[in-house]
Amino acid sequence: MSAVPIGIAAERSGVSPRMVRHYEGLGLLPPVARTESGYRQYTEADVHTLRFIRRARDLGFSMDEIAELVGLWHDRGRASASVKRIAQQHLGELEQRIAALQSMHRTLSHLVHCCQGDHRPDCPILDDLAR
Repeated sequence: MSAVPIGIAAERSGVSPRMVRHYEGLGLLPPVARTESGYRQYTEADVHTLRFIRRARDLGFSMDEIAELVGLWHDRGRASASVKRIAQQHLGELEQRIAALQSMHRTLSHLVHCCQGDHRPDCPILDDLAR
């Protein structure tokens, strides 16, 4: 594949053109070539990197984590332990968020169950929120 404009790179990677520019601005992509009229031109390697970033975002990695992962991905001398450390840390954060969401779900389920949902003004949901 020869170099392609941002719209085609975005389409092939599943990332919007706005996000392509954002990722480039963050330094997640190396500076891309430009035509004489200033249009960005992306290589297959750039599109592959954009797919990598999109997949990492789909898994919920932060931009800082993605920057580190992209750097490790391009470093053929990397230690997989470095990658695993990032993934394990992220997994721990996900588990904490899941536990917090489950707690919220239990509480809200209980409050909804306790609320009569009729024409009376008393409401355990509002009472709990007002605490």
